[in-house]
Amino acid sequence: MRVWLRPGAVAVLAFALANPATAETLESALSRAYAANPALNSGRAGVRATDESVAQAKSGYRPTVSIDADIGLTRTEGRTLGTRLDQVTRPGGAGITINQTLFNGFRTDNQTRQAESDVLRVREALRATEMNTLFNAAQAYMFVLSDTANLELRRNNVEVLEEQLRQTRDRFNVGEVTRTDVAQAEARLAGARSEVSGAEATLRASIGNYRRFIGVEPRQLAPGRPLDRYVPANLDAALNIGLKEHPQIASALHLVDVAEAQVRVLEGALYPTAGLQGSVQQRYDNQFPGDNAVNASIVGRLSIPLYEGGQTYSQIRQAKETVGQRRLDAEDTRDQVRSAIVTAWGRLEAAKAQVIASQAQVQANEVALNGVREEARVGQRTTLDVLNAQQELLNARTNLIVAQRDRVIFSYGVVQAVGRLTVRFTALPVAVYSPKEHFDQVKDLWYGVRTPDGR
Repeated sequence: MRVWLRPGAVAVLAFALANPATAETLESALSRAYAANPALNSGRAGVRATDESVAQAKSGYRPTVSIDADIGLTRTEGRTLGTRLDQVTRPGGAGITINQTLFNGFRTDNQTRQAESDVLRVREALRATEMNTLFNAAQAYMFVLSDTANLELRRNNVEVLEEQLRQTRDRFNVGEVTRTDVAQAEARLAGARSEVSGAEATLRASIGNYRRFIGVEPRQLAPGRPLDRYVPANLDAALNIGLKEHPQIASALHLVDVAEAQVRVLEGALYPTAGLQGSVQQRYDNQFPGDNAVNASIVGRLSIPLYEGGQTYSQIRQAKETVGQRRLDAEDTRDQVRSAIVTAWGRLEAAKAQVIASQAQVQANEVALNGVREEARVGQRTTLDVLNAQQELLNARTNLIVAQRDRVIFSYGVVQAVGRLTVRFTALPVAVYSPKEHFDQVKDLWYGVRTPDGR
């Protein structure tokens, strides 16, 4: 069965056979989310911005060049050795200065390594965002399906109860049942209509989430399938994969590398620094009208820090404590991932069992309802018994819908928990975004204000 949502109608839903070529599948919906989800695209933009930190760190290897120019007007009046002095000069000139760092305590090296570690960290954070986006999209897809099915059940229940009320009134008119039976049927019908309104509101919310995560309104949805082919064989295998591959752990470890590099950057402030400066200046009217001169110089500088009041030493100690904190954070992240895998695995196993139990419950309640109806016809059951049997069957069918929905969602949850709910691993039909492409384009750029995409 497939769900068809009529355009422009929030609550008018029906089950119908659909053309598989035109139906939206769960895989195609995930591909839409991967390509257009704003949160995921925001994460990609953040990674591209972080890529520039490597180019900024590498600028420490390169020279700095500046050109300066000046021009003025000077008038001198007075007497010198009895001679009246009255002259006007226009002093000015231009020059170029080049500074090149030769040694700065390996700070540029360590800043570059720190920036590269930070790029790797945000890439792993992007992978985590990708997994969350795909899981949220899968969950939104399945909730639209299940809420649609639930609404259809509620509407069908209203039709059944309307027929039940009609039959009960007919039997009351001929004296077979009492006014109490009619009131019970009326009350149950009113409750069923209220449940339809609640199911419609729930579906509206699910459609809103679908639009948020997938980017389009749901129209014609094919049934979702569990992601069992990517679920590990057992819990131990899932734990081994997750502790090795989960992006949150990898991101935490890269953050440790960033903190360690910061210690080395700060330690570089205790080393000597050496640099070279070259300059060429052309001057006019410097001392008297009409003169000009060219000055050129090359100067080497060496600076050896002796004591700066203890600030650098304090910063180094502080950075070392931060390294210890980041390592503890990484251990805590491992524990969180382990806990998430165990939880997701337990939910998937429970959902599998619930599907089997709910199917058996539906079958049993169908048999029970048919029996109660037959017994009611011969006076062995009351109207309330029939209504209760119908309600139990409705509840069982609702539970089956929820169990089937959870069966699919929790299979995605396990794959997400082990760190593999990505388009590369699941081979979704969509062009894969590669953060390395932008990194390679900007890491060694010497100049230019345009981004690689032309902005």
